[in-house]
Amino acid sequence: MRIYNHPEPEGFTLQRIFNALSDPVRLDIVLHLSHVTEATCGELDGGRPKSSMSHHFRILREAGLVQTRVAGTVHQNTLRRAELDSRFPGLMDAILSQTP
Repeated sequence: MRIYNHPEPEGFTLQRIFNALSDPVRLDIVLHLSHVTEATCGELDGGRPKSSMSHHFRILREAGLVQTRVAGTVHQNTLRRAELDSRFPGLMDAILSQTP
């Protein structure tokens, strides 16, 4: 079973968060996750290749935006909203309110 590393909230940086969100695919993933409790990689891939999506999820995890847990053969993803709001109050509200 694969275990993913996720940074502690103290390690979140604006540079990594903004870099991660600068890609439309990753921004779409975050937008989707902001409306659900969790979602599988398959629900979020939009028909894109698995290798491409693995890259996007890695960037999102390293930035601290997404938490991935393995449940059997499925990877469940959640937005780390509480940790992000604690580290950067109002940031996610501002980001999510500016997107359609």
